[in-house]
Amino acid sequence: MSVDHEVIRANSGALTAAQRRRLRAEIARTLPGLLAGRLAWAAGRGGRGRTDLARVPDSGAAREAEELARAELSTPVLAHSFRTYLFGKALAGLDNATYDDEVAYIACLLHDLNLGTPTVGRCFAVAGGERAAAFALGAGLAPERADAVGAAVAAHITPGVAADTGDPGGFVSAGAAVDVIGARIAELDRDWVGEVLTEHPRHNWKKVAIAAFRAEAKAVPEGRTALLLAAGFATTVRFAPFAE
Repeated sequence: MSVDHEVIRANSGALTAAQRRRLRAEIARTLPGLLAGRLAWAAGRGGRGRTDLARVPDSGAAREAEELARAELSTPVLAHSFRTYLFGKALAGLDNATYDDEVAYIACLLHDLNLGTPTVGRCFAVAGGERAAAFALGAGLAPERADAVGAAVAAHITPGVAADTGDPGGFVSAGAAVDVIGARIAELDRDWVGEVLTEHPRHNWKKVAIAAFRAEAKAVPEGRTALLLAAGFATTVRFAPFAE
């Protein structure tokens, strides 16, 4: 991905004109694959992607991250965060990606830590990334791994990063994209997806996500959420292949 995330983080989430052009092109590039996958899923097809729902990191830092997520996230956002990890892990398995499972788990649980609490001029993903990195450092992760958690949270809403599920940001983005817009869903086992939704129900997630992104875009009109909404994000979410 040719977008410099350090520039995005330094600018509190605001995009340069060049970044906006590149990200619009990335969105356009991914649309055919998104549509094809949705059509395959609607036709009853699925893939082999799955993972054991019970096998999650059980380190002290992972448990602390879960406690923080349960304390701070609303019920719909918390369930989305768990689904993000499971979907991301299933896709990373299909991709034969090598990844840091603990970093990925913590980043997934905390990736929407600031969603729903917009701050004028301050991207929720960038602000949330800073909080997640500080948490991870305090929970005992080495500085470079704590920064990887924060970077993943900051990057997860950038179009294109999901292509690399071996990268923490790509892992989070890929998992979230399954849950939010149905990206790559036809690569997953249909029965297993049903198990995920039973374990972590959606709680009207589409409505929650659209409302949160609209509030965020109003607060940060030069950011990535505003760009995504202008590209049809809300409609794409509404037609994601999930019953609410």
